[in-house]
Amino acid sequence: MKSLIALLAAATVASSAFAANPVEKLPSGVVVEQLKQGTGPQPTADDVVRVNYRGTLANGTEFDASAKHGGPATFPLNRVIPCWSQGVQKMKVGGKARLTCPAATAYGDRAVGPIPPNSELTFEIELLGIGEQ
Repeated sequence: MKSLIALLAAATVASSAFAANPVEKLPSGVVVEQLKQGTGPQPTADDVVRVNYRGTLANGTEFDASAKHGGPATFPLNRVIPCWSQGVQKMKVGGKARLTCPAATAYGDRAVGPIPPNSELTFEIELLGIGEQ
């Protein structure tokens, strides 16, 4: 009996070690999946953030990435699509997250470059810093 309890306890510990990443669905429909928890400060809507990012369409086609522009990008959170503004505020510096952006929180019914109208977008974002760093 003791070994069965020990086995169950070990299985519980092992399964929690492989638990899914924390996921939060915001009222707007934006889904924030924390891929790596950061330990630094969290930005506010009025902050400028420095990030590495990769954006893909629902079919997985990459439409943009900071690497294509030579490295990290800097954005004021109050001047980007609502999905970014809302989702990046849920991150801490040093963290990585996947944002799933319903069309209404991205570009809506507008086509932007290679992004068709009414597209759900996914971004993988690494928050490197806050402010003009």
